Amino acid sequence: LLAGKSFVLTGSLETMTREEAGERIKQLGGKVSTSISKNTTYLIAGAAAGSKLTKAEKLGIPVMSETDLLDLLQIEETAPTPPPESSQDGQLDLL
Repeated sequence: LLAGKSFVLTGSLETMTREEAGERIKQLGGKVSTSISKNTTYLIAGAAAGSKLTKAEKLGIPVMSETDLLDLLQIEETAPTPPPESSQDGQLDLL
């Protein structure tokens, strides 16, 4: 998942609001910050990204597009999960 990764969102996103994107990142274990720092893992840059983009580039922080973020979220959301426990008779244990 996104545990241990810190994201900053800037600019306008087309498919969701920055708040919605932030919530999806948090649901997958990532952190969302409002400012760029050396601890930022990725900057998600939408349209009309401003000074945060410039600062991220100066700090060498990877910049992702909205499409990159959507791809990452899709991969994380569809990551395989362990199969449910089954009993000896092949029936799923629901408890």
